[in-house]
Amino acid sequence: MFDAKRLRAVCLDFNGAVEEFPFPRHPEVSTFKVGGKIFALTTLDAVPLTVSLKCDPELAERLRAAHPEIVPGHHLNKRHWNTVTLAGTLDDRLVLDMIEDSYDLIVARLPRARQLALDWPGHA
Repeated sequence: MFDAKRLRAVCLDFNGAVEEFPFPRHPEVSTFKVGGKIFALTTLDAVPLTVSLKCDPELAERLRAAHPEIVPGHHLNKRHWNTVTLAGTLDDRLVLDMIEDSYDLIVARLPRARQLALDWPGHA
């Protein structure tokens, strides 16, 4: 099961990942970035805990259809972002995969030199 501590740890475990609080009007909103780009967005003290993650548009639709805990991204491009409720009903492996996919989608758009510096396996 995911709680705020685990979510933060998982997001920060990726190479080059940093946590920032870039919204002065919403200082509680935590973003996890790589290469200056957001791959996860959350309010770690929210109940229930949710996280918004970037997703391939076709996969995003399939995930939303299969899981009521996954909805179009709140305040984000709904085609490319999902908001996921982490209330313990989703399989942890699915959540981990979605976080990793979001990170990979961001890193894939970074310059090759940056990908190599991150030792990203997708650069090969």
